[in-house]
Amino acid sequence: MTGPVLKHLGETKLELGPATEPRHPWRRAEADGVVWLVLDCEGSSANTISRAVIEGLSDELDRLEETPPKGVVIRSAKPSGFALGADIGSFDDMAADGAAALLRQGHAVLDRLAALPCPTIAVVHGPALGAGFEIALACDRRIAIDGASFGLPEVQLGLHPGLGGTFRLPALIDPLEAMTMMLTGKSAHTRKARKLGIADEVVQERHMAAAVQAMLDAESDRSPGLKARALRFDQARALAARQMRSETRKKAPEDHYPAPHRLIDLWEEHGDDAQAMQQAEIDSFAELLGTETSKNLRRAFFLRQHLKEGARGEDGIAHVHVIGAGAMGAEIAAWAAVKGKRVTLGDVETAPLGRAIADARSVAKAAHLSDIEIRDALDRLVPDPNGYGLARADLVIEAGPETVETKRAIYDNIGPRMKSGAILATNTSSLSLDDLRDGAPEAARFAGLHFFNPVSKMQLVEVVRHAGTDDETARRLAAFCGSIDRLPVQLRDYPGFLVNRALTPYLLEAMVLMDEGVDKEVIDTAAIRFGMPMGPVALADQVGLDIGLHVGESLKAGLDKPLPDISDTLRGKVKNGELGKKTGAGFYDWSDGTPAPDADLDDAPEDLTDRLILPMLDACVECLRRDIAADPDSVDAAMIFATGFAPFRGGPLHYAKQRGAEEIAGRMRALASRHGARFEPDPGWADL
Repeated sequence: MTGPVLKHLGETKLELGPATEPRHPWRRAEADGVVWLVLDCEGSSANTISRAVIEGLSDELDRLEETPPKGVVIRSAKPSGFALGADIGSFDDMAADGAAALLRQGHAVLDRLAALPCPTIAVVHGPALGAGFEIALACDRRIAIDGASFGLPEVQLGLHPGLGGTFRLPALIDPLEAMTMMLTGKSAHTRKARKLGIADEVVQERHMAAAVQAMLDAESDRSPGLKARALRFDQARALAARQMRSETRKKAPEDHYPAPHRLIDLWEEHGDDAQAMQQAEIDSFAELLGTETSKNLRRAFFLRQHLKEGARGEDGIAHVHVIGAGAMGAEIAAWAAVKGKRVTLGDVETAPLGRAIADARSVAKAAHLSDIEIRDALDRLVPDPNGYGLARADLVIEAGPETVETKRAIYDNIGPRMKSGAILATNTSSLSLDDLRDGAPEAARFAGLHFFNPVSKMQLVEVVRHAGTDDETARRLAAFCGSIDRLPVQLRDYPGFLVNRALTPYLLEAMVLMDEGVDKEVIDTAAIRFGMPMGPVALADQVGLDIGLHVGESLKAGLDKPLPDISDTLRGKVKNGELGKKTGAGFYDWSDGTPAPDADLDDAPEDLTDRLILPMLDACVECLRRDIAADPDSVDAAMIFATGFAPFRGGPLHYAKQRGAEEIAGRMRALASRHGARFEPDPGWADL
């Protein structure tokens, strides 16, 4: 007996079992002795695990315990996936209402699910994350529909799993693999999930019902593997835990990110006792929920949602033409094709086009596309040396060399060939749109679309409007960013826009410090210990010293406020072709991989960290005062998702408010008296 189906992935349908009772959030149905529980959270395109979901499951378990069926199948009615984790918006209320007690209630419900006397199967399509994955873990078996993914990303919120993941996942798969998933927050996509043992079967949706029946008819062996048995011994876990702590400290210092370290402690102490681990998990999660780190990382989550809200709506862009097959243009084209756009890529030379197409395969593979999806993405990306795609493109993205003259020459050439109503966007990182708009075919449909390198990994895109950009163009460009899974921040034209305006003084000040005799490892270590993902010297190398020099010179010429003097050492390295990572050497030697400085700061200048960080905050305040960005949340979101600004601090303006605007302004005045006018605080501090 087949029931209602929903569209999923185009023509694919979701098999939801027999006709279900119209109950929310769980819809129940029974046929041939099998009960189907279908999660369908009302008023949302995706399931999240709320108190109502857990209480609804408890009600269903009352019936199942009273009359056990032949089996139970749990799945989602949402085409978007199984469940996206807990309702993060409820966490503040949860902390106030007594998190430990609420967690114990949730654990009791999942324990009952795990203890049902009949087989239980979770059928997962799309993502099963956080508490959603933990519900699936409480089932006996899991069937993954091709394209499914599983993850416990709580560490990204300053937490660790809180509904049984800490003991159920290590009991299911290799405990070291389980700990790695929880410590990194990374997902296991379909094939890896099957290889690890998370998914018992991987099937196409059309074969799901048969796979469920076969699984219900089969015996399952859940005896632990050799490694799991070995790690029941305290000495083995202690050794593994020491190695985990060593690796974790490199990326997540305990002072800044306590959650992964707590998780390691829990596993080391209780990894051989699921009951003790369960209680320790509850107590630890409840405590972490109240930490500033978790509050600020949850703030970062909602900042992401804030940017996503600005990306909603139809973009009306089916065909994109990219001009310039250099590093940026090639990645923009590849990413747009991976995300479903038809893309033509033009360049004056054919060799870069060949490299771009070859590199696009790597971009598609890294995005976890199947072989068929990779083929389709590459089919959508067409090298176009003659620019034939211009006549059909809804959006033309110019990623040519960073000079006004070159870009204007490009616009003169393409203007007559663009179709009526098409948008022209420049990927410039440093040039003024006001200087470029006079050469654009239609000023109202010309704007900046500033991606960050590498496009396939960097989530933020600056959507920059000049004085004549119309509202519809800006809206469509933001929606385009959303359609290719990127986070747009809307800005007004200003030297460096927002991100480069804030980042440039940070990078240039590091070079001034080096000229003063401070070692580069000391400078970078200070920034990393503040919470930046990479020190400014290594970052300058990674961006490219030639690019940094160009942006620095452009901003010094365009800003009223003084910037640090550009280092002669920087100019010399650029002249000698030592451009950083892309040439193998800059300030660092990159032949052995990414630098990982960890210097002794005992003899570092006492004002070192403030000299690096406060000018960045000051630039953010300036951009807010000048209305370059719409609001403080946009500034904080842009800096977190483009620069990795210490997420556990909640963003530069949030950090400034917590530290105290008056205190920072006073500190900057003191730095100005010692080091010069570049440290004079912006007038906007008075209003922060």
